[in-house]
Amino acid sequence: MLKIGEINVFYSDLQALWNVSFEVNEGEMVTLVGSNGAGKTTTLRTLSGMMHPRSGYIKFLDKNIEKLPSHEVAELGIAHIPEGRGLFSGMTILENLRMGAFSKRARKKVNETLEWVYELFPILGERKNQIAGTLSGGEQQMLAIARGLMSSPKLLMLDEPSLGLGPKLVLKVFETIKRINEEGVTVLLVEQNVRHVLELCSRGYVLEQGRITLEGKGENLLKDPYLKNKYLGM
Repeated sequence: MLKIGEINVFYSDLQALWNVSFEVNEGEMVTLVGSNGAGKTTTLRTLSGMMHPRSGYIKFLDKNIEKLPSHEVAELGIAHIPEGRGLFSGMTILENLRMGAFSKRARKKVNETLEWVYELFPILGERKNQIAGTLSGGEQQMLAIARGLMSSPKLLMLDEPSLGLGPKLVLKVFETIKRINEEGVTVLLVEQNVRHVLELCSRGYVLEQGRITLEGKGENLLKDPYLKNKYLGM
């Protein structure tokens, strides 16, 4: 579904990604892990068209998208849920959800998608007229994910969905992401919570200082001596 080939990405003259290559197959849940400043957020911003690689390519469903603006990338079926959630805090839950269905393909089935989102997150349906900025951190994360789903994505990209949440909420968020994947949405997940996410995902890539340094099945990466020592404290 998604194939990235040797992309090099810069902030002005400062290089952030170095020959990064990886792929996500349809129906998979793939994770990109690494420490702060490794380039994970930059990777997602580049995939969603907010930034553009200076060289290399990005293919989504066999279409080159590395030069497309973000709204055209979204129209193709890629939803990007950013770190920090990016909600419209002064708007209601329902208004935020409807903002997620801005594309032509999403507007055609907005009511059907709303029903699905309310099934995934019943609390959002119960509080649909509540102002988003008054929600708890966990509820805001649920709303951010739900708003992304309103675009009817083929690929859902999430940047640090567990950030700032307590242990119980982290598990709940991960369980919801797993269910979304099981219901047919391909997922690319960026996380610092290495153990949980590698147990959850089928495959993973380790990004360090803008370079892919390890890749493999989640269960195999969890056994890797280098990864265990650096990221799991073992």
